[in-house]
Amino acid sequence: MRLEIRVAGFGGQGIIRTGLMLAIAACIHGDKNAVQTQSYGPESRGGACKSEVVISDEKIDFPKVVDPDVLIAMSQEAYDMYVDTVKKSGTILLDPDLVQKQKASSSRVFKVPATRMAEQLGKTIVANVVMLGAFTSLTNLVSVEALKKSVLDNVPKGTEKLNLAAFEKGYAYGKRLLKEK
Repeated sequence: MRLEIRVAGFGGQGIIRTGLMLAIAACIHGDKNAVQTQSYGPESRGGACKSEVVISDEKIDFPKVVDPDVLIAMSQEAYDMYVDTVKKSGTILLDPDLVQKQKASSSRVFKVPATRMAEQLGKTIVANVVMLGAFTSLTNLVSVEALKKSVLDNVPKGTEKLNLAAFEKGYAYGKRLLKEK
């Protein structure tokens, strides 16, 4: 089993951190092998950014995402750039407030208003963790416990409660979306 996940958006959204949390959850807190790679423009905020994660039961011989099973799109530019790379049977999670122009897809598409949900929690900076919670419930690729541990390992001290609330909010939203499908 080899799963490929691409998380994309713009700098400042926690895209790289999301990929790291996912990879750490899979291999440190889970029982899988995982590798994470990243790329971003020279701008620290606002430039294009992506984080790729490969999860496998076996050794990972190539660390790059070639044929993503899952795309998490946190900006219109990211969606436009990567939507056509997702496997036909894949899954796309997108923030509909930031990805307003979408095209027909044979992938399963889930609209998660992560930024709006993070605003309701008081900090838009946790939108990535909201999306990670939704990813967890919608894909069931990594355990809830492993992802929560990874979130706690990777957020700044003093923000643990906020980030766990963001994860839970996204997780519950993902569960609702599954019931609607």
